[in-house]
Amino acid sequence: MQPSAPPSATTAAPALRRRFLGTLLGTVLGLALACGGPAQSTAQAAEIRVITSGGFSAAYDQLVPLYEQATGHKVVTARGASMGNASDSIPSRMARGERFDVVILADTGLDALTAQGKVEAGSRVDLARSMIGMSVRKGTPVPDIGSVDALRQTLLNAKSIAYSASASGTYLSGELFQRLGVAEQMKGKATRILSERVGAVVLRGDAEIGFQQVSELLPFKELVFVGPLPDEVQQRVFFSAGVAMGAQEPEAARHLIRFLAAPAAASIVRSTGMEPAAAR
Repeated sequence: MQPSAPPSATTAAPALRRRFLGTLLGTVLGLALACGGPAQSTAQAAEIRVITSGGFSAAYDQLVPLYEQATGHKVVTARGASMGNASDSIPSRMARGERFDVVILADTGLDALTAQGKVEAGSRVDLARSMIGMSVRKGTPVPDIGSVDALRQTLLNAKSIAYSASASGTYLSGELFQRLGVAEQMKGKATRILSERVGAVVLRGDAEIGFQQVSELLPFKELVFVGPLPDEVQQRVFFSAGVAMGAQEPEAARHLIRFLAAPAAASIVRSTGMEPAAAR
């Protein structure tokens, strides 16, 4: 039997948000005092430029307004895939020389950028661990992916499949399809999605089933979240943050990263379908 879907960010109970709002704000203010960071004054406020991939976005979008409220900082956000050569992917944007203070993406992508001198060595902080899941449109048959054999049969039976061009899709196309012995059958019906959420592709009927990080599928309420991949073939990826080389606000960048990784943020992170790194 498939594990039940974790609650989504958009439907997190108001009580949950109320319970942790005070704790989160206290955490931010405590961090501000500890590092000598700015208080809520416009004279001291910084503009922190962040680029983030989709995997951590659901939690990020809830946490950043709390951070801004508590500190007076302004966070300016850009988005892109962790991997790939799409023009708006994080590696492509960094290669073009776009400037950011904080970079958030899959750990392997962050490590690659660090090796290229785009991210400060030693600045990596793990934020959360994510799993890959599958969704279908409401009103269509719900395939079985509760076991490796069932997943393999679902892939063979599907008429069209969408998967991410980022970390999860790289794993599916580069490893999982071969491991399941279906790589040849996937040719012509499995499509790598660039610069768009897989859920949007499934929603408009361009694919029968879609695979992406669980945290990126759950916000699509018009879809049925079938569940995560079976444990035996699951890929668990850390989404991590680092300070970009040449950051204009390096101290504010580190301050924001510490907040996103703080134990007080764990419940919001968990509500989006991810495992907080702070909970390890």
